Amino acid sequence: MIDIGHGEPVVLIPGLQGRWEWMQPAVEGLARRHRVIAYSLCDERTSPFDCDPALGFENYVRQVGEAMDRAGLREATLIGVSYGGLIATEFAARFSGRVTRLVLASALPTDWTPDRRARFYLRAPRLLSPVFVITAPMRLQPEVRAAFPAIGDRLRFMVRHGWRVTTAPMSPTKMARRLEWAEHHRFADATHVQAPTLVVTGEPGLDRVVPVEVSRRNVARLAHARHVVLPRTGHLGIVTKPEGFCEVLDEFVANRTETVRGDAGTEVPALHQTGAHYGAPGLQPRRG
Repeated sequence: MIDIGHGEPVVLIPGLQGRWEWMQPAVEGLARRHRVIAYSLCDERTSPFDCDPALGFENYVRQVGEAMDRAGLREATLIGVSYGGLIATEFAARFSGRVTRLVLASALPTDWTPDRRARFYLRAPRLLSPVFVITAPMRLQPEVRAAFPAIGDRLRFMVRHGWRVTTAPMSPTKMARRLEWAEHHRFADATHVQAPTLVVTGEPGLDRVVPVEVSRRNVARLAHARHVVLPRTGHLGIVTKPEGFCEVLDEFVANRTETVRGDAGTEVPALHQTGAHYGAPGLQPRRG
Protein backbone atom coordinates (compact mmCIF):
# COMPACT_ATOMS: atom_id res chain seq x y z
CA MET A 1 0.00 0.00 0.00
CA ILE A 2 1.25 3.45 -0.94
CA ASP A 3 0.58 6.37 1.43
CA ILE A 4 2.03 9.58 0.02
CA GLY A 5 1.48 13.32 0.26
CA HIS A 6 -0.47 15.57 2.59
CA GLY A 7 -3.88 17.22 2.50
CA GLU A 8 -7.41 16.03 1.80
CA PRO A 9 -7.23 12.19 1.67
CA VAL A 10 -8.07 10.29 -1.51
CA VAL A 11 -8.08 6.53 -2.08
CA LEU A 12 -7.13 5.47 -5.62
CA ILE A 13 -8.50 2.08 -6.74
CA PRO A 14 -6.87 0.49 -9.82
CA GLY A 15 -8.46 -0.99 -12.91
CA LEU A 16 -8.80 -4.54 -14.17
CA GLN A 17 -5.04 -5.14 -14.39
CA GLY A 18 -4.99 -4.63 -10.61
CA ARG A 19 -1.67 -2.77 -10.30
CA TRP A 20 -1.28 0.65 -8.69
CA GLU A 21 1.97 1.17 -10.61
CA TRP A 22 0.07 1.70 -13.88
CA MET A 23 -1.47 4.80 -12.27
CA GLN A 24 1.83 6.24 -11.04
CA PRO A 25 1.60 9.62 -12.87
CA ALA A 26 -1.80 10.23 -11.26
CA VAL A 27 -0.52 9.12 -7.85
CA GLU A 28 2.42 11.52 -8.04
CA GLY A 29 0.30 14.38 -9.37
CA LEU A 30 -2.42 14.00 -6.77
CA ALA A 31 0.15 13.71 -3.96
CA ARG A 32 1.29 17.27 -4.59
CA ARG A 33 -1.89 18.54 -2.95
CA HIS A 34 -3.60 15.51 -1.38
CA ARG A 35 -2.79 12.57 0.82
CA VAL A 36 -3.02 9.62 -1.58
CA ILE A 37 -3.68 6.02 -0.59
CA ALA A 38 -3.07 3.65 -3.50
CA TYR A 39 -2.71 -0.10 -3.68
CA SER A 40 -2.78 -3.12 -5.94
CA LEU A 41 -5.82 -5.36 -5.75
CA CYS A 42 -5.62 -7.94 -3.00
CA ASP A 43 -5.24 -10.96 -5.29
CA GLU A 44 -1.97 -9.59 -6.70
CA ARG A 45 1.05 -11.40 -5.32
CA THR A 46 2.65 -8.09 -4.28
CA SER A 47 -0.39 -7.05 -2.23
CA PRO A 48 -0.13 -7.01 1.58
CA PHE A 49 -3.90 -7.63 1.84
CA ASP A 50 -5.54 -11.02 2.28
CA CYS A 51 -7.71 -12.48 -0.48
CA ASP A 52 -10.20 -15.32 -0.03
CA PRO A 53 -11.27 -16.67 -3.43
CA ALA A 54 -14.52 -17.88 -1.90
CA LEU A 55 -15.53 -14.26 -1.30
CA GLY A 56 -15.10 -13.23 -4.94
CA PHE A 57 -15.67 -9.53 -5.66
CA GLU A 58 -16.37 -8.91 -1.98
CA ASN A 59 -12.60 -9.11 -1.39
CA TYR A 60 -12.11 -5.80 -3.19
CA VAL A 61 -14.90 -4.05 -1.29
CA ARG A 62 -13.42 -5.13 2.02
CA GLN A 63 -9.98 -4.06 0.86
CA VAL A 64 -11.10 -0.42 0.54
CA GLY A 65 -12.16 -0.34 4.18
CA GLU A 66 -9.02 -2.16 5.31
CA ALA A 67 -6.80 0.27 3.42
CA MET A 68 -8.56 3.23 5.02
CA ASP A 69 -8.25 1.62 8.45
CA ARG A 70 -4.52 1.00 8.00
CA ALA A 71 -4.11 4.64 6.97
CA GLY A 72 -6.11 5.79 10.00
CA LEU A 73 -8.84 7.35 7.84
CA ARG A 74 -12.45 7.53 8.96
CA GLU A 75 -13.51 8.94 5.59
CA ALA A 76 -11.99 9.90 2.26
CA THR A 77 -12.66 10.68 -1.39
CA LEU A 78 -12.71 7.46 -3.45
CA ILE A 79 -11.35 7.41 -7.00
CA GLY A 80 -12.27 4.31 -8.97
CA VAL A 81 -10.51 3.83 -12.30
CA SER A 82 -12.23 1.67 -14.94
CA TYR A 83 -12.96 -1.66 -13.18
CA GLY A 84 -12.06 0.09 -9.94
CA GLY A 85 -15.19 2.17 -10.44
CA LEU A 86 -17.29 -0.92 -9.68
CA ILE A 87 -15.43 -1.33 -6.40
CA ALA A 88 -15.66 2.34 -5.43
CA THR A 89 -19.38 2.57 -6.24
CA GLU A 90 -20.19 -0.59 -4.29
CA PHE A 91 -18.27 0.63 -1.25
CA ALA A 92 -19.93 4.06 -1.44
CA ALA A 93 -23.40 2.48 -1.66
CA ARG A 94 -22.84 0.29 1.39
CA PHE A 95 -20.63 2.50 3.54
CA SER A 96 -21.82 5.99 2.71
CA GLY A 97 -20.56 7.42 5.99
CA ARG A 98 -16.96 6.74 4.97
CA VAL A 99 -17.08 8.34 1.52
CA THR A 100 -16.94 12.13 1.31
CA ARG A 101 -16.87 12.20 -2.51
CA LEU A 102 -16.79 9.67 -5.31
CA VAL A 103 -14.81 10.03 -8.54
CA LEU A 104 -15.35 7.53 -11.36
CA ALA A 105 -12.68 7.73 -14.07
CA SER A 106 -13.61 5.95 -17.32
CA ALA A 107 -15.47 3.60 -15.02
CA LEU A 108 -17.83 0.71 -15.52
CA PRO A 109 -21.34 1.14 -14.07
CA THR A 110 -22.64 -1.51 -11.68
CA ASP A 111 -25.23 -2.67 -14.24
CA TRP A 112 -22.39 -3.63 -16.59
CA THR A 113 -22.22 -7.08 -18.14
CA PRO A 114 -19.35 -8.47 -20.25
CA ASP A 115 -19.66 -7.69 -23.95
CA ARG A 116 -18.78 -10.05 -26.78
CA ARG A 117 -15.09 -9.10 -26.76
CA ALA A 118 -14.79 -9.65 -23.00
CA ARG A 119 -16.49 -13.03 -23.24
CA PHE A 120 -14.11 -14.00 -26.04
CA TYR A 121 -11.10 -13.46 -23.76
CA LEU A 122 -12.82 -15.11 -20.80
CA ARG A 123 -12.95 -18.41 -22.66
CA ALA A 124 -9.17 -18.94 -22.49
CA PRO A 125 -7.45 -15.90 -20.95
CA ARG A 126 -3.94 -17.31 -20.85
CA LEU A 127 -4.10 -18.76 -24.35
CA LEU A 128 -5.61 -15.57 -25.81
CA SER A 129 -3.39 -13.12 -23.91
CA PRO A 130 -1.03 -12.67 -26.92
CA VAL A 131 -4.04 -11.53 -28.97
CA PHE A 132 -4.94 -9.02 -26.25
CA VAL A 133 -1.36 -7.69 -26.10
CA ILE A 134 -1.05 -7.41 -29.89
CA THR A 135 -4.36 -5.58 -30.31
CA ALA A 136 -3.90 -3.21 -27.33
CA PRO A 137 -1.68 -0.70 -29.21
CA MET A 138 -4.27 -0.47 -31.99
CA ARG A 139 -6.99 0.34 -29.45
CA LEU A 140 -4.87 2.92 -27.63
CA GLN A 141 -3.08 4.56 -30.56
CA PRO A 142 -5.82 7.13 -31.37
CA GLU A 143 -5.94 8.52 -27.86
CA VAL A 144 -2.15 8.54 -27.44
CA ARG A 145 -1.83 10.51 -30.68
CA ALA A 146 -4.52 12.93 -29.50
CA ALA A 147 -2.86 13.42 -26.10
CA PHE A 148 0.64 13.81 -27.56
CA PRO A 149 0.52 15.45 -31.01
CA ALA A 150 4.32 15.87 -31.03
CA ILE A 151 6.04 12.60 -31.87
CA GLY A 152 8.81 13.20 -29.32
CA ASP A 153 6.30 13.58 -26.47
CA ARG A 154 4.45 10.54 -27.74
CA LEU A 155 7.56 8.38 -27.75
CA ARG A 156 8.55 9.51 -24.25
CA PHE A 157 5.13 8.59 -22.92
CA MET A 158 5.17 5.20 -24.64
CA VAL A 159 8.59 4.36 -23.20
CA ARG A 160 7.66 5.42 -19.68
CA HIS A 161 4.28 3.75 -19.68
CA GLY A 162 5.72 0.67 -21.33
CA TRP A 163 8.27 0.45 -18.52
CA ARG A 164 5.52 0.65 -15.88
CA VAL A 165 3.53 -2.07 -17.62
CA THR A 166 6.59 -4.30 -18.02
CA THR A 167 7.80 -3.96 -14.43
CA ALA A 168 4.29 -4.42 -12.98
CA PRO A 169 2.91 -7.09 -15.33
CA MET A 170 -0.75 -7.98 -15.54
CA SER A 171 -2.07 -11.50 -15.09
CA PRO A 172 -4.60 -12.49 -17.81
CA THR A 173 -5.94 -15.26 -15.58
CA LYS A 174 -6.57 -12.89 -12.67
CA MET A 175 -8.11 -10.31 -14.97
CA ALA A 176 -10.55 -12.90 -16.30
CA ARG A 177 -11.39 -14.01 -12.77
CA ARG A 178 -12.06 -10.39 -11.77
CA LEU A 179 -14.54 -10.03 -14.60
CA GLU A 180 -16.28 -13.23 -13.56
CA TRP A 181 -16.39 -12.13 -9.93
CA ALA A 182 -17.97 -8.81 -10.91
CA GLU A 183 -20.47 -10.52 -13.21
CA HIS A 184 -21.67 -12.79 -10.41
CA HIS A 185 -21.62 -10.22 -7.62
CA ARG A 186 -24.94 -8.85 -6.42
CA PHE A 187 -24.30 -5.12 -6.31
CA ALA A 188 -26.03 -2.83 -3.84
CA ASP A 189 -28.61 -0.38 -5.12
CA ALA A 190 -26.60 2.48 -6.66
CA THR A 191 -29.23 4.97 -5.48
CA HIS A 192 -27.86 4.41 -1.97
CA VAL A 193 -24.73 6.38 -2.92
CA GLN A 194 -25.07 9.67 -1.07
CA ALA A 195 -21.67 11.16 -1.87
CA PRO A 196 -21.30 13.89 -4.51
CA THR A 197 -20.01 12.06 -7.58
CA LEU A 198 -17.87 13.16 -10.50
CA VAL A 199 -17.87 10.97 -13.62
CA VAL A 200 -14.72 11.69 -15.62
CA THR A 201 -14.37 10.38 -19.16
CA GLY A 202 -12.30 10.97 -22.24
CA GLU A 203 -13.72 12.14 -25.53
CA PRO A 204 -16.25 9.95 -27.37
CA GLY A 205 -14.41 7.82 -29.90
CA LEU A 206 -11.07 7.92 -28.07
CA ASP A 207 -11.93 5.51 -25.25
CA ARG A 208 -11.92 2.11 -26.96
CA VAL A 209 -11.82 0.15 -23.70
CA VAL A 210 -14.88 1.44 -21.83
CA PRO A 211 -16.97 3.51 -24.28
CA VAL A 212 -17.95 6.93 -22.99
CA GLU A 213 -21.65 6.11 -23.31
CA VAL A 214 -21.13 3.17 -20.96
CA SER A 215 -19.35 5.28 -18.34
CA ARG A 216 -22.04 7.94 -18.66
CA ARG A 217 -24.61 5.47 -17.37
CA ASN A 218 -23.16 6.25 -13.95
CA VAL A 219 -24.58 9.77 -14.23
CA ALA A 220 -28.12 8.46 -14.67
CA ARG A 221 -27.76 5.85 -11.94
CA LEU A 222 -26.22 8.04 -9.21
CA ALA A 223 -28.36 10.79 -7.71
CA HIS A 224 -25.57 13.30 -7.09
CA ALA A 225 -23.45 12.73 -10.18
CA ARG A 226 -22.13 15.06 -12.86
CA HIS A 227 -19.99 14.41 -15.93
CA VAL A 228 -16.77 16.07 -17.07
CA VAL A 229 -14.70 15.30 -20.17
CA LEU A 230 -10.90 15.46 -20.16
CA PRO A 231 -10.04 16.88 -23.60
CA ARG A 232 -7.76 14.86 -25.90
CA THR A 233 -7.98 11.75 -23.73
CA GLY A 234 -9.61 8.34 -23.94
CA HIS A 235 -9.27 5.56 -21.38
CA LEU A 236 -5.80 6.59 -20.17
CA GLY A 237 -6.54 10.17 -19.17
CA ILE A 238 -5.22 9.78 -15.64
CA VAL A 239 -1.76 8.91 -17.04
CA THR A 240 -1.69 10.79 -20.36
CA LYS A 241 -3.05 14.02 -18.82
CA PRO A 242 -2.48 13.66 -15.07
CA GLU A 243 -2.26 17.44 -14.58
CA GLY A 244 -5.69 17.93 -16.13
CA PHE A 245 -7.15 15.11 -14.06
CA CYS A 246 -5.67 16.57 -10.88
CA GLU A 247 -7.08 20.02 -11.64
CA VAL A 248 -10.56 18.58 -12.13
CA LEU A 249 -10.26 16.63 -8.90
CA ASP A 250 -9.00 19.69 -6.99
CA GLU A 251 -12.03 21.69 -8.07
CA PHE A 252 -14.34 18.85 -7.09
CA VAL A 253 -12.79 18.15 -3.69
CA ALA A 254 -12.63 21.86 -2.83
CA ASN A 255 -16.39 22.25 -3.50
CA ARG A 256 -16.20 24.92 -6.14
CA THR A 257 -19.47 26.74 -6.85
CA GLU A 258 -18.55 27.86 -10.37
CA THR A 259 -18.72 25.65 -13.45
CA VAL A 260 -16.33 23.68 -15.58
CA ARG A 261 -16.75 22.84 -19.24
CA GLY A 262 -18.45 19.50 -19.78
CA ASP A 263 -19.07 17.42 -22.84
CA ALA A 264 -21.10 18.43 -25.89
CA GLY A 265 -20.58 22.12 -25.12
CA THR A 266 -22.56 21.97 -21.88
CA GLU A 267 -21.45 23.30 -18.56
CA VAL A 268 -21.62 21.08 -15.52
CA PRO A 269 -21.39 22.32 -11.93
CA ALA A 270 -17.93 21.90 -10.50
CA LEU A 271 -16.61 22.71 -7.18
CA HIS A 272 -14.73 25.45 -5.37
CA GLN A 273 -10.94 25.40 -5.33
CA THR A 274 -9.30 26.62 -2.17
CA GLY A 275 -5.66 27.67 -2.00
CA ALA A 276 -4.28 24.30 -2.97
CA HIS A 277 -0.49 24.17 -3.02
CA TYR A 278 1.00 22.89 -6.26
CA GLY A 279 4.58 22.66 -5.12
CA ALA A 280 5.42 20.06 -2.48
CA PRO A 281 8.52 18.61 -4.19
CA GLY A 282 10.35 15.59 -2.85
CA LEU A 283 7.35 13.71 -1.49
CA GLN A 284 8.30 10.45 0.12
CA PRO A 285 5.81 7.58 0.16
CA ARG A 286 4.81 5.71 3.30
CA ARG A 287 4.39 2.06 2.44
CA GLY A 288 2.17 -0.32 4.31
